Parts: sequence; structure tokens; C-alpha cells
Amino acid sequence: MYFKYGLEDKPSGGKILIFGLQWLAVTIPLIIIVGNILGVLSGGEINISYLQDLLLMVGLVMLVQLLYGHKLPLVVGPATVLLIAVLASQGQASGAINTSIIVGGVVLALVAGSGLLKYLKRLFTPRVIMVILLLIAFTLSPTILNLITIDNGVSPGINLIFTMFLTLLVFTAHRVLRGLWKSTLPLWIMILGSLSYYILFGVFTPLSPNLAALSLPGSFTISLAVPELTMLVSFLICFLALAINDLGSIQAVGSLLKAGEMETRVKRGITITGVGNILSGLIGVIGPVNYSMSPGVIAATGNASRYTLIPAAVGLLLLACSPLSVGFISSIPSPVVGTILIYVMTAQMAAAFLLALENQAFQTLDHGLVVGLPIIIGTVVAFLPTGVTGQLPLVIRPLLGNGFVMGVLAVLFLEHVVFLARDG
Repeated sequence: MYFKYGLEDKPSGGKILIFGLQWLAVTIPLIIIVGNILGVLSGGEINISYLQDLLLMVGLVMLVQLLYGHKLPLVVGPATVLLIAVLASQGQASGAINTSIIVGGVVLALVAGSGLLKYLKRLFTPRVIMVILLLIAFTLSPTILNLITIDNGVSPGINLIFTMFLTLLVFTAHRVLRGLWKSTLPLWIMILGSLSYYILFGVFTPLSPNLAALSLPGSFTISLAVPELTMLVSFLICFLALAINDLGSIQAVGSLLKAGEMETRVKRGITITGVGNILSGLIGVIGPVNYSMSPGVIAATGNASRYTLIPAAVGLLLLACSPLSVGFISSIPSPVVGTILIYVMTAQMAAAFLLALENQAFQTLDHGLVVGLPIIIGTVVAFLPTGVTGQLPLVIRPLLGNGFVMGVLAVLFLEHVVFLARDG
């Protein structure tokens, strides 16, 4: 696969800033979505202070990963897999949740730092990596569906029509545009899509006049408590899923870019993820993880330089210091966010197919089955009603209720157990 800018390339000053804005445009919606969910849980409205702390933590971890960790162009964001444990722990003291996140981060950092994860590297064959890339897109489908059919003063049907029309325009622009305009298309989707939405429907909600233009994130008051054993076990299982996610993300991007020293990248990357979760628990926010959606952005823009993410990380840190800016980015219409995710996820699926083609990952029908069944399992689990997942035992809910994790476990089982003897 051809990239205009390789892993260690450094675009000129102007281009690196624009590419940084593009990565920022992709990263922000993920933080806002998770932050708003947790804000609703805590108070029924957007929690600006929580979002500030979350932006600070994500920006800090992303910067450290780029400079000292895996050194790959990977988006860092809040770990949605931990949301399952948090949701299952409603009614428990927030201090107990924070402690559970800290314990999980300690375990993850120790296991990764000791080098034990290097033995898992051989599990990630081209077919496994392809499934991981596809699963991100398929298991995000419920989130995308909720974003584009939201009832926000505009009827869900109208929002759906708007999203479909905007999506067609976006892919037309992808075909027509060239150079930097095409590379920064996610940024223009966010800006022009939001303006179009507000002009057409007039649903913009004015920002609160009490929001300060400049204010440091939270008070960082440490709130800890001893969690119940079942609660701690639930979080540790979630961290198992998080480890699979993190490892899969690093391996997927590393394979796409044919990066060297992958053992060292994995060790450093996951260790920093563990430390990031420790710090997150201390300041009372959900922990970070490396996202597998980065190949979609790389494939769509032709930009694989890790240095272009540094302005995005710095931008997150600056945003964390401005409640007014946080309130503004929180007002991006959900259908526009959904359109961005559709574009990026489609590009990621294309990257998965190209990766499989380059590595000749399909030689027999069995190889197709290895890919097909995990995708179906992951998609079905992702669309399970909350009433069904709520009936699962608390201890195994983080695994059985997570489509991405179930899909990854399924492909590993099929690839290395069921069809191992027939490979080749």
C-alpha cells in the first residue's frame, strides 16, 4: 500500500498542522461520545469538568505513546470496553470504580513491562489482523446508528436522510479532491457538515455564558475506596479485553505499515496504556486505549507519519484547559459525527481487504470461514439489546457483552485451533 508520508517522515510545518487538525477531528468525537455517556450517568447533562480531565489524560497518553511508546500513528481514546464495567457498577462508590481502574492498570503495566505479551505476537496472522480491522467497523455500527437516528429536536428520519445525503457528498468529494484537500477530508466534514446542519434545521443550542475561556482541568481530588471482589473481577476481565484491543491495534497498524521492532513497540505501548489507566483512576476518569480505527484514517489520507499526531495530542491538551472550547466541540451535531465515523470505518474496511490481498490471506474456503464467523459473532453481540446483556452474569458480561472481544476470541480460536491443521 502506498503512503505519501511514511512512518518516520516529517511533513512541512503547514502540512503537519493541517494533518494534526485532521487527526484531532477524528479523535474528538470519540472522547465526546464516551464523556457525554458518563456525564449523563453522573448528572444527566454534559459534564464539562469530566470532559476536560478526559481530554487531558488522552492527550498526555497519546503524546507519550508517539514519542516514547509504540511510536505508531495510533489514535488514543477512552476505553469503551471499560464502560461495561462502569455501567455494571452503578450504585457503587465512585472511589471503588477508580480503585478498580488503578488495579487493572497496574496488572496491565506489569504484564506488558515484563515482556510476557511478546508470546502473543505470533497469534496475529494476516487473517486475524484483517478480522480485527473489520470488527472495529462492524461493532461500532450500533453507535453509528444511534448517532444518525438521534431525536435531538430534529426527527430521527430527517437525521437519517441528512446523514445519507452528507455521506454521498463525502465519498464524491473523496473521489474528486486531490492532495491536502482530500487528506484532510474528515476535518471539512466536521466544519461544513456542522454549519450545514445548523443552517438547515436551526437547532444550535447557545453555549452557557458561565463557561470560562481558560481554566485548568479539575481539582484532581483523589477519591479511592476498596471495591467488592466481584466488582474487581469484572474490571479485571474488562482489562483482559482492553489488552486484546490494545495488542490488536498495535499489531494491525504495525503490519499495515510494515514497521520494525514490533516486540519493543508492543511492550512499550501496552505498558504506557497500563500507566495511563493508573493515572486515570487517580484523577477519576475512564482509562485510555489505542484505537484500531487509525488504519482507516491512514488509508483515506495516505498519511502514515506519526509526527502528524503530535499537533493533535497538543491540541487535546490545550482544549482541556478551555471549558468554552469543550462546550463548543460538544455541540457538533451527532449525525455529522456519525458521518465521520462512516467515512473512516469504510476506509478501514478497504485497508483490511488490501492487507489480506497483499498477504494472500485467502487460499481456501476455510480461510473465508475463519474471517466470516467472527464478523457475524461480533456484529450480533454488538446489536444485542441491553435487556439481554443485562441478564448475563456480572463476571462474564465484559466478555460476552462486547462484540469486539467476542469476535477477536472467535478468530483466534478458529485460526489457531479449529483450522490450524488444514492451513496451507
